[in-house]
Amino acid sequence: MRMLAAPFRGLFACAVFLLSGGLCAAQEIIETFGSENARQTVLLRSTTDIAVFGPVVEAFLKSRPDIRLRFEQWGSNDLYELTRTECHDGATGADIVVSSAVHQMVRLVNEACAAPYRSRLTGQLPDALSWRDELWGITREPAVIVYNRDLVPPGDVPRTRFDLLDLLRPFDTPYAGRIATYDIEESGLGYLFAFADAQEASTFGALQESFGRSRTVSTCCSAEIIQGVAEGRYLMAYNVLGSYAQDFQQRDERIGIVLPSDYTLVLSRALMIPKQAKNKLPAKEFLDFLLSPEGTFELQKALLISPLLETEEGTEGEGLSPTALRPIDLSPSLMVALDAMTRDAFLRRWRTTFPAP
Repeated sequence: MRMLAAPFRGLFACAVFLLSGGLCAAQEIIETFGSENARQTVLLRSTTDIAVFGPVVEAFLKSRPDIRLRFEQWGSNDLYELTRTECHDGATGADIVVSSAVHQMVRLVNEACAAPYRSRLTGQLPDALSWRDELWGITREPAVIVYNRDLVPPGDVPRTRFDLLDLLRPFDTPYAGRIATYDIEESGLGYLFAFADAQEASTFGALQESFGRSRTVSTCCSAEIIQGVAEGRYLMAYNVLGSYAQDFQQRDERIGIVLPSDYTLVLSRALMIPKQAKNKLPAKEFLDFLLSPEGTFELQKALLISPLLETEEGTEGEGLSPTALRPIDLSPSLMVALDAMTRDAFLRRWRTTFPAP
C-alpha cells in the first residue's frame, strides 16, 4: 500500500526541527510503502523522484510483508546538509540515503558518517562503484542534451559540445535565451556535472562563455527543465539526466535525446547506510536487492540503469563509442569539488555566466 503524506506534515516537522535548534530543510514529497501492520518501518531519503524509484521499492517489499518503508524525496543539497548534521550530532535519521550528488556522499563517508557492509553482491561491484565498503553505486545514467523535436531542425541537433558552440556562436542565434541547464548553486547534481565538465573538456571555458553571451537559463530540477523543453519554453537543455529524459520521452514524443559523442558523463547514484541507522539489517537487504538480478531488472525498468548506454539496434546510444563514456567514479578525488576554496572560485566564475536576476 502506498500513502502520500499531507504536505503540511513535512512543514510541521521542519518547524519543530528549527525550533529545537536544528537545520530546517523540507522534504519535497513523502510517501509510505508496505503494510500498515509491518513490524519495522525503514526510512529512505533520496534525491530520486518517488514516481521513478517507487516501483523498485515496491518490488523489494513484495516478499517482505514485515517491512514498511517511508520514502522521503529531498533536494540534493538539503539532503546532504541534513545527513551531515545528524551524523555530527549523533542523531538518528535515515536508514538508507541515496543521492545523485555523489561527491557529497563521498565526503559523508570520509567524515565517518557511514556504516560498513560487505556481501557477495557488494563484493562483485567494480572498484569504481564501491568505496571502503561504505558507499555503493546502484544506477547507470548518462548526462545528455535534450531538445524539442518539433522546434529544432534536424541539422541543428548538436551531436557534440563543439556543435553546441557553433549553434551559440552567431550574434543573432535563434537559441539565445532558449537553452537551459541546472542551477549549480541549487542543484548538487548540476554542480557535479559542471565540475566534471571543467575537469574533462577543453571546451568548458568556451561553452561557459557562450552560455553567458547567449543568455542560457540556469534553473532547478530535471523535471522542470525537460517539461520546459517539451513545451517550447526552451529549445534545448544541457547536462540533463538521461533517465528522466527518457522517461519523459516515453510519454511525450516532442523530446529528443543526444548522448554527446565527444564524451558522455555517466552517473551512478550512491547509496549509504548511515552509521546511526536504527534498521541496518533491512537497509543491507535493500542494497543487496538492488545489486541482485531481480533488483537490476527493476532498475532497468525504471530506466535508472539506462538503455541509452546500450549499443543495440534501435537505442539512442547506438554508435556511441565506449571510449566516449566517462563514468564518474566513487573515489576520494570527488572531494576536490567540495574543497571550500575550489568551490567558491568555481561558483564565482559560474555567477559571471549566470548573474542573479
